[in-house]
Amino acid sequence: MSWQLRVDPGHCIGSGMCAGAAPDLFTLDGDRSHPVREHVPDGDERALDAADICPMQAITVRDADGKEIGPRE
Repeated sequence: MSWQLRVDPGHCIGSGMCAGAAPDLFTLDGDRSHPVREHVPDGDERALDAADICPMQAITVRDADGKEIGPRE
């Protein structure tokens, strides 16, 4: 099972907080962030933490069923 990571390029401001918190999951490419890979093993809390700290809430994490689980409320 895996989680899907997505960064909305229309909302991302390239703060780099996600890449700083989880450099093996997110990287900066110019002035925007993107996932290093689209899927990560489920239960990787770093993905949820990165979604939570994104100042623009540009990161979404979806579980294997497609349910949005991050950012957390």
